Amino acid sequence: MKRVLVVDDDDIILEVAQMSLEAVAGWEVITASSGAEAVATARAEVPDAIVMDVMMPEMDGPTACRLLAADELTRGIPIVLLTAKVQQSEQRQWASLPVAGVLAKPFDPMRLAGQVAELVGWSLT
Repeated sequence: MKRVLVVDDDDIILEVAQMSLEAVAGWEVITASSGAEAVATARAEVPDAIVMDVMMPEMDGPTACRLLAADELTRGIPIVLLTAKVQQSEQRQWASLPVAGVLAKPFDPMRLAGQVAELVGWSLT
């Protein structure tokens, strides 16, 4: 069973994403509510993938991505960013990050697992 770390500072988004990934894909979901917590949890749990919000207080998603990519233990974990900023100019700033892809918020809970699976190269069957 795939284990996915979902990171967002909004409890409702965390809950919806967790229920969506568990119900649709059958994945085990671990959650974190900040970039710093995401880095610590990823190091402790070594999930199969990470779905992370871009805008969070204290440590944002891009900073957490760079820290995870620099750590030997976590650098191989694919990361998918979630962001409400989906304009082309905003998307370009994510291009230099070590991420598998970027998904727009709000996301469709019924399609989230399929979108994540496609970006990280997994099959849902």
